[in-house]
Amino acid sequence: MTDAVVRMLDRADAAQALTLYNELTVGPKASDPAAFGPVIDHPGTQVLGAFAEDRLVAMATLHLLPNVVWNARPYALVENVVTLAACQGQGFGRKVMASVIDTAWAANAYKIMLLTGVGRDAVGFYEACGFSAEGKTAMVLRRP
Repeated sequence: MTDAVVRMLDRADAAQALTLYNELTVGPKASDPAAFGPVIDHPGTQVLGAFAEDRLVAMATLHLLPNVVWNARPYALVENVVTLAACQGQGFGRKVMASVIDTAWAANAYKIMLLTGVGRDAVGFYEACGFSAEGKTAMVLRRP
């Protein structure tokens, strides 16, 4: 694997983040870099990205959410995990996920959840990162 630095993204990374979002989404494409600001400014949310030299090659969004149960420890939700297609299989996504997991545990989260699309063939990747589908059923309701 090429060396990569993982860090929290900021507004200056918006254009590169949009490139990754557009590789991920099957919905409408992201076109407004200003839309990235409210995401990274949201309390408890951070987007972590892996950089190979100055190029953003992988990223994931981590939401840390307050909670009442489990001794009021937060729980984490991971979204928008993506690696540039040309850089897949080189360990960048795994490095981002390791940082996401470390960040959630450092915040005393009691669990980390994520969903992955059925047709994305990413289950094995998430299992290799330590995730399991045992004991949970994921459901989604989308607005028409």
